[in-house]
Amino acid sequence: RVDVSLRFFAVSAIFGAAPAWIEAADTKTPIQVFILAGQSNMEGQGVVDLDHPQHYNGGRGTLRQVADDPAKASVYQHIRTKDGQWAVRDDVWCRYRTQHELKKGPLTIGFAVYPGKHHIGPEFQFGHVIGDAIEAPVLLIKTAWGGKSLYVDFRPPSSSGDTGPFYKQMIAEVREALSHIPDDFPELKDRRAEFAGFVWFQGWNDAFGPPEAKQEYEQNLVNLIHDVRAEFNRPNLPVVIGELGNGGEQVGEQIMAIRQAQAAAARRPDFQGRVAFVKTTAFARPPAESPNVSHGHHWYGNAESYFLIGDALGKAMRELIAAPTPAE
Repeated sequence: RVDVSLRFFAVSAIFGAAPAWIEAADTKTPIQVFILAGQSNMEGQGVVDLDHPQHYNGGRGTLRQVADDPAKASVYQHIRTKDGQWAVRDDVWCRYRTQHELKKGPLTIGFAVYPGKHHIGPEFQFGHVIGDAIEAPVLLIKTAWGGKSLYVDFRPPSSSGDTGPFYKQMIAEVREALSHIPDDFPELKDRRAEFAGFVWFQGWNDAFGPPEAKQEYEQNLVNLIHDVRAEFNRPNLPVVIGELGNGGEQVGEQIMAIRQAQAAAARRPDFQGRVAFVKTTAFARPPAESPNVSHGHHWYGNAESYFLIGDALGKAMRELIAAPTPAE
């Protein structure tokens, strides 16, 4: 497991004067905070257990179906208890404000955009990987909205023009989540918090938006990383970029343009060792093997796809946070 003690950053730097609960929390290992941001595929479209023959293809590609596959038992054994219930972590928590409700609590299934516990997003296996990797408690803050572009909606302040409303909302929701830790997660109230990483999984709307959205994507993503780091006073914050991998390797030029821009952003010299690009095309599954056969923009709702994406994002983040951190 990774020793996080050398990367201390109190959330008092976020708010100015530290709230009393922060000032009192001097002795325990800080909470490691990860921001998970993006559009609908970060919201979470992976189907857990819905199996209607017409609407969910009889349950093909659900989390339950893939976890029941004997050939994959070793990969999925940690997500269920011995009596077959979905496992609940006692060291990883998640907070996600959807359009309809605030979801908060220990990590398990259900931290997706839909009501109930019938879907997952990348946060599910990402949280398992990170929770296993570090000794400190982990808090995942999801900030995701479907149908949003980096070109307009998430447009960072460093890019010319108006700052995107969902960039502003992302920052506001992260600050809100941190300020509500004592109320939302009483078991964590006596601990400080520090930012440990930022995950970006987005790109569909830019691929199919105006030409400028694709042309500017690389620079807008670079600006986003710089601006998020500046917002929270973490100039070397580890960042993982998840590839727009929908459809596998054989896709049109629109999606390919975003993939190339994402990879190029991560290759910037000043990002070396602190930003990772994660390929995801290998996790695409055919519609016939998936719950939502007409939803290619959502990986056909295939839970294995979302599980493996989260796994890859988590492993990339694990490597970044284990690496020596430049002085900040």
